[in-house]
Amino acid sequence: MDAGVIVAIVIGAIVLIALVALLAKSGRDQRRDTKRVEAHETRRDAQVRGARADKAEAYADERAARAKREQAEAQEAAAVADKERRASRDRHEYADNVDPDR
Repeated sequence: MDAGVIVAIVIGAIVLIALVALLAKSGRDQRRDTKRVEAHETRRDAQVRGARADKAEAYADERAARAKREQAEAQEAAAVADKERRASRDRHEYADNVDPDR
């Protein structure tokens, strides 16, 4: 075999190896870019979900505060009603005691 053929085969093999390495690197870079885009979109989705969760939590807190306030108002109204009921009973008893026909 001629030395020129051997050199051509070696150069061809080196070029082929370099081409395979370049294609492999290109594939890795493309997969890495795809993963970067996916990670970016996932982070953006997580941020949106976090904002929704914050909004839902604030709404729930607001509703709980409103319910607590309404509960306090209801208890206050019940206490006023109870006080009025006792006063009414007391006035009836007083009227019964004062009434000369009873």
